[in-house]
Amino acid sequence: MRLSTRGRFAITAMIDLASRQTPAPVPLQDLAVRHRISMSYLEQMFAKLRQHGLVESTRGPGGGYTLAHNADAITVADIIGAIEDSADTRPKEALRETSASAQEMTQDLWDALQSTVVAYLRTVTLQSLAAEQMAKGFLADERKVVQKGVFQKPRPPVARPGTPNSVFALAQAWGSKA
Repeated sequence: MRLSTRGRFAITAMIDLASRQTPAPVPLQDLAVRHRISMSYLEQMFAKLRQHGLVESTRGPGGGYTLAHNADAITVADIIGAIEDSADTRPKEALRETSASAQEMTQDLWDALQSTVVAYLRTVTLQSLAAEQMAKGFLADERKVVQKGVFQKPRPPVARPGTPNSVFALAQAWGSKA
């Protein structure tokens, strides 16, 4: 499991989804603007998250992404596992440069570290991260629901009788009191 900027951005976006008070879908554009992440980068990440069943998408106007499960059921290890490629991405030349004995000497150390990190990430839930951020004062901006349809005609404000409605009437009112 690799920890990279891609994983960090995915966790940030998922925390944003988990901290929403309403179950309404969140458009990627809102996440891109809020966290300053490229829209195409978010699209790639959310495609992988959707393929792994962590988010659900809603198409059309008012569409976006929501969590596929409760935030308690999603762990950081799930998010990182969905986003990061599991294959070793180092070039083969770099693998050949290290001797076999040097790799064998430290492989147990790296395997133990890897399993410890994965075990820890499995204990951290998305809900706990969202609660932490909310305790720090992070509030997700809720998108206002646009009401479409026929509305009542706005009523003009009621004019108060005896109140001058122009500068000239005001001057006359003040002139008569003096």
